[in-house]
Amino acid sequence: MYKHIRLNNIRVVLSHTTHPGNIGAAARAMKTMGLRNLYLINPSRFPDPQALAMAAGADDVLQDAVLCSTIDEALQGVVLTVGMTARMRDISNEVASPREAMPKVLQEAAEHPVALLFGTEMSGLTNEEASRAQLLVNIPANPEFSSLNLASAVQVIAYELAAAAQIFQPAAMELQPATHEQVEGLMAHLEKTLYEIGFFTTQNPQRMMQRLRRLYARARLEPDEINILRGILSLTTEYNGRLKERYRQEHDV
Repeated sequence: MYKHIRLNNIRVVLSHTTHPGNIGAAARAMKTMGLRNLYLINPSRFPDPQALAMAAGADDVLQDAVLCSTIDEALQGVVLTVGMTARMRDISNEVASPREAMPKVLQEAAEHPVALLFGTEMSGLTNEEASRAQLLVNIPANPEFSSLNLASAVQVIAYELAAAAQIFQPAAMELQPATHEQVEGLMAHLEKTLYEIGFFTTQNPQRMMQRLRRLYARARLEPDEINILRGILSLTTEYNGRLKERYRQEHDV
């Protein structure tokens, strides 16, 4: 079933999980479908006997789980992050169903690390966490009662991944996508430069950065393209500094 897939390139990331039993049940759901890379961002309680009990034989997945203090740590090295969301947002990336998204995950995972990102049980992904994803996935459910248990959501996504794998045929990669940390380096550089040149004077910085993240997520930048953009930003900052210095000299301030 997984002949063309490097399962080690697929990680399940659970952010700020409240109940340790959900971590164990998610580990069980992963193992039934052949997944074993579990990353945990600041869980409330872990390790925990309840997690072990709910894992029901997936003890090895729990034992090998990677504990992270930040989302950037959990996504290090990843070139595609797929965020799970139960709600539609006013500013978001592309939103797909699991059946539409999993072939894209498999294609990327054939050569690069990818992440399946799940938010906390009560409220799901924060806006900041969702902004780290290049693709958002919404599991079709009863609109009057659409809230899925965390482990159930992991099981649905893992099943769709396994189902897609049965017919998956890898295609030649058309690009070499940038890693999460390369993209985040660009976004931090961009935000800093926009502040320096006064762009945010009449803009909402947070909202504008979300829109820019959405733009760059659609572009799926390559490392060389990021280097070009960061070079432009550096020259922009340098030129802006020269203009300010000339103004000070001309106005004796």
